[in-house]
Amino acid sequence: MSHSFGFMIESMVAVLLLFTIWYCMILNRRLKALKADEHSLKATISELITATEIAERAIGGLKITVRECDANLGEQLSTATALTEKLGRQILIGDEILKRLSQIAMAARPAEVESMPAARAPDARALVAAAQAFSERRRAGIAA
Repeated sequence: MSHSFGFMIESMVAVLLLFTIWYCMILNRRLKALKADEHSLKATISELITATEIAERAIGGLKITVRECDANLGEQLSTATALTEKLGRQILIGDEILKRLSQIAMAARPAEVESMPAARAPDARALVAAAQAFSERRRAGIAA
């Protein structure tokens, strides 16, 4: 009995050793897969680091470009503001000149209208057309 009992225990140990060997083989395959994944993960991390460095350089370049654009737009804005103020002053001066010319025309008109017969009174539209023609001739002379 002791011989069969010993044989049973030896058989169970052999079976357990076979299961252990089988389980070690499975673990070995998993470890190999894990090592392969580790290598691919290292490669991915390396690529991410490279991409991050490239992105940081691009962001630095964009910051420089933004600063340059900001400075350029600031200069253009200040120039545009100065031109706007200058045009505003010129418009005010032009309005003042127009008022003076209107006053001169109104002062001269009653004397001319009273001395002219009703049929020969100047037409406002004709005066505007004549002024525009004179202005166009003057511009053509300046442009040439």
